[in-house]
Amino acid sequence: MRENVGPKAVCLRAICLLLWLSNWVPPTRQQNFPPLLSSVFKVLYEGVDHMNSEPIDQPNLLSEYDFIVVGAGSAGCVVANRLTEVAEWKVLLIEAGIEENYVMDVPLLANFLQFTDANWKYKTVPSNQYCLGMENKQCKFPRGKVMGGCSVLNYMIYTRGNWRDFDQWASRGNEGWDYKSVLKYFKKLENVEIPRYAADTTYRGTGGYQTVSEIPFHSKGAEAFVEGGKELGYPTPDINGPKQIGFTYHQVTMRNGTRCSTSRAYLHPIRNRRNLHVKKRSQVTKILIDAQTKSAYGVEFVRNRRKYKVLARKEVIVSAGAVNSPHLLMVSGIGPAEHLAEKRIPLVKDLPVGHNLMDHVALGGLTFMINESVSVITERIIDDASLLNSFFTQHRGPISIPGGTEALSLHDLQNPRSDDGWPNLELLFVGGTLTSERTLRKSFGISNKVYDRVYKATEGRDGIMIFPMIMRPKSKGRVMLRDSNPFHAPLIYPNYFAVEDDLDVAVAGVRLSQKLVKTKPMRRLRATLLKTPLPGCLNMTFDSDEYWKCAARNLPFTIYHLSGTCRMGVQSDPTAVVDPRLRVIGVSRLRVVDASIMPEVTSAHTNSPTIMIAEKASDMIKEDWNIRI
Repeated sequence: MRENVGPKAVCLRAICLLLWLSNWVPPTRQQNFPPLLSSVFKVLYEGVDHMNSEPIDQPNLLSEYDFIVVGAGSAGCVVANRLTEVAEWKVLLIEAGIEENYVMDVPLLANFLQFTDANWKYKTVPSNQYCLGMENKQCKFPRGKVMGGCSVLNYMIYTRGNWRDFDQWASRGNEGWDYKSVLKYFKKLENVEIPRYAADTTYRGTGGYQTVSEIPFHSKGAEAFVEGGKELGYPTPDINGPKQIGFTYHQVTMRNGTRCSTSRAYLHPIRNRRNLHVKKRSQVTKILIDAQTKSAYGVEFVRNRRKYKVLARKEVIVSAGAVNSPHLLMVSGIGPAEHLAEKRIPLVKDLPVGHNLMDHVALGGLTFMINESVSVITERIIDDASLLNSFFTQHRGPISIPGGTEALSLHDLQNPRSDDGWPNLELLFVGGTLTSERTLRKSFGISNKVYDRVYKATEGRDGIMIFPMIMRPKSKGRVMLRDSNPFHAPLIYPNYFAVEDDLDVAVAGVRLSQKLVKTKPMRRLRATLLKTPLPGCLNMTFDSDEYWKCAARNLPFTIYHLSGTCRMGVQSDPTAVVDPRLRVIGVSRLRVVDASIMPEVTSAHTNSPTIMIAEKASDMIKEDWNIRI
């Protein structure tokens, strides 16, 4: 017999009904959903520490600031915090998106946020080589348009990367970006709330702004995944310690069982700093650059269809992310000369902006059905009053699982038995199927043809997914301008699988997943591969290597780790956009600080390295302006 449903449970069921309705209500009618949900959560969410603590939207801007930071995302929030530590500096932080609200802190609802105004809702250009099973052959690329940026939309997984990632950066002339140099910034940003890891003071930090914790709940599926890895002989490392190879539960950017975005971590504690002004719902449309001196001196932005101009005494810092940062640079005249000429944009500086786009793409939809009712199925969770009560009173239970994913494993396929390898494959565990949450198929953009043939039959059934993810991709893409209008979305060409080696990594991930489900912990769940072939791969033998390569081209799932489009390098490097101090080459008083500066994407979920980049950049800025750190 079910427990009596209290008022909190009733409210949450009403919320979830609104979430489901939002999938069927036309977009023009959905705009009031987030505020309505937020109002309900404000009543339910007693004790969450960030309520009403986001910095206010500054009504009266100054005409000039010392620094203007474009984008309040994973990097921009950090930079704004650290620069305003210098009391005499005045800093303006401009964000195109909306405020955070209460709904955004509920981990299980991470996927829903892609349907709100907190997402730029970008899509790739249609292709005949990838995204073949998606609507119009386009993959969706969620990007945060909200205070906190992608740290509000992501699945909160916290991994730094391997030491070789950063030593590789430094080996190309990027002085100061070796692992030994960046480790102190990883430690500086962290407040690790996992006692067994926090005790390792050589590698972990406990005094930083960014809370790092564990998910306060493990499903039986996740437990079988980790225990199965142990049976195969893999270790269970501190994935943010000296070695990464092995199976482990997620470390996450969560605090007290709820999301801890960079806005919540870095901006909320300093909301009363008088030298920080924040302007929200304001899109920067141009960086102002003196044509003679090639020096940035301010920005133009638009809010409510009105144009504003603000000047910077010292620097403009672009932290808009791997899509929007190159887009802004190019519409401002910094980019490939031929491309800008084609779009009739006056050239300021010829640089390879937009090239080198990287992502950790996964072979999506790899599904294993199980015979126990232990999947993370949203409808079942919200129909259980005890689970609702557990979350709203203790922030525990399955609602605390970030988007349904709880664990991962990392592997070096070139050195499969070394516990100190350089990961090129991740297996990402998801505690449900594509039918466990009604919004999943739409968030990935899976076509009706694929869904109806392969996945529809799994509705109402228990299962798990494992995403084999390519961690050191060789294929590189590009971001380009559609035209000179800054409000028009850029053209995104991820160029997935242009290099065959990437497909080989995906296939190896399938084989390892199949080996994993034969372990005793997985056999107890009777995990069996869903064997319905994809309609685009019917001419191939199911379960052959060629079939899985075809499957990867049909259902490539982005893990939102876009990077590299304003590549860091020495000034003589023809592929570089910024120098090792993140200054735009050939343009003074202009820097880029976000994931776009990565020369090669780290073998990690990129949120943590992005925060590190911002911490290090903030110190470099202070040094360059003669501030003792």
